[in-house]
Amino acid sequence: MTAHAFRLCALVAAALLAGCVNLAPVYSRPDAPVASAWPASTGAKAAKDTATAATAAAATGWESFITDDRLRRTVTLALANNRDLRVAVQNIEKARAQYGVQRAELFPSVAATAGGTRQRTSASASSSGESSIGTQYTAALGFSSYELDLFGRVRNLNEAALQSYLSTEATRRGTQISLVAEVASAWLTLAADNARLQLAQDTLASRQRSYALTGRMHALGASSALVLAQAQTTVDSARVDVASYTAQVAQDRNALDLLAGAGVPDDLLPAAGMAPASALVDVPAGLPSALLQQRPDVLAAEHTLQGSNADIGAARAAFFPTISLTASTGSTSTALSGLFKGGNGAWSFAPSVSLPIFNAGSNRASLDAARAQREIDLATYEKTVQTAFKEVADALAVRGSLGEQLAAQQSLVDATQKSYTLSNALYRNGSYSYLEVLDAQRSLYTAQQTLIGLRLSEQSNRIMLYKVMGGGDTAPGETQAATVSSR
Repeated sequence: MTAHAFRLCALVAAALLAGCVNLAPVYSRPDAPVASAWPASTGAKAAKDTATAATAAAATGWESFITDDRLRRTVTLALANNRDLRVAVQNIEKARAQYGVQRAELFPSVAATAGGTRQRTSASASSSGESSIGTQYTAALGFSSYELDLFGRVRNLNEAALQSYLSTEATRRGTQISLVAEVASAWLTLAADNARLQLAQDTLASRQRSYALTGRMHALGASSALVLAQAQTTVDSARVDVASYTAQVAQDRNALDLLAGAGVPDDLLPAAGMAPASALVDVPAGLPSALLQQRPDVLAAEHTLQGSNADIGAARAAFFPTISLTASTGSTSTALSGLFKGGNGAWSFAPSVSLPIFNAGSNRASLDAARAQREIDLATYEKTVQTAFKEVADALAVRGSLGEQLAAQQSLVDATQKSYTLSNALYRNGSYSYLEVLDAQRSLYTAQQTLIGLRLSEQSNRIMLYKVMGGGDTAPGETQAATVSSR
């Protein structure tokens, strides 16, 4: 009898599960509210296979992208110690655990129980008129309140938890890519400010020599007090710049240490000059905006949207009956020694059905809230795509003119250097006033500072383009996170 009953229960459960329905809306990726391709940038080259070239650019690992060994080691230090990245990793572990908790609802929870009771019945309560002591021992194996997911409520909650986990994983990838870009930018900013400080120190030394020479000429009567005072202003101006850039370099160092999560050793700091520290991302002409789907922030927003889609299915399922099963099988005996002997078997089977009739509109309100949340997540997804499109378009627009700006600025530096050299020589010969020398000197200093800034902009643009195109977040050989399926 017991075996037949449980086989019947299994067959009924299988038949019911086979007829399960999913009430969640069918998901399809929304159309991107942006143009199909970014505007063509100056200098972009045509590629035979644009899609392949674009995908290769976006999939480049950071170790391949960063070419300077000191910067590469600094990024490695940051990936191991940055606290924001640690939080992102722990958020993944938390989301994975929450998904595991929700997924467990798909299966019955089986438990083994054992117990015994010993009870004395008084003579007045006994049918025989005599007091008695009764003993009973039980051992059973069963499950309690297992919900048959006929309308997909549990499965949709499981899908929502999965999408939350995947969104968190994408957010972690985005955090890592952003960290690589921020460390590289901070490192390059330190290199640029070191170059500015060195230029200011060299300029101060040059102006101090010029001031000393002007002082000797004034003592001999060959130069006026006005020229000496003008020379003094140039020295003081350079001193201000040296002090300012010294403080700025210290702040840059502190910012880099914070990103790295530890003190960056001196041998990892940038060397003198502004040598290229990263590869130039190859961006073909006619780059398709569909490449945005590879960006972690866009993926995270889409997973959130898919999760809200599943929440609608769970909210719809609340309008339908809930069927739960409770069953157990085991043995009962009045003596512990006979608990597992033949003839003492016992079983129970208790299905239950709950049908919502009146709940003051609670289920309707929950469904309306789920639909509203989906519209919010849809708008968030579309805004994320639009923001990503703008960031890439801006980076490409800047890149298109940086080469020309750098060439023009280098030419300007060369021309102002020649102008300063000639005006200084003419002043020594008495053909020029010192005011003209000062003007040429200031122009040269400003042009040199601007050139450093443009070199930093060109390097930062490489970093930015790598980031906004969703560049690979892993180095060659690193282990990718395991893909979790909904099955």
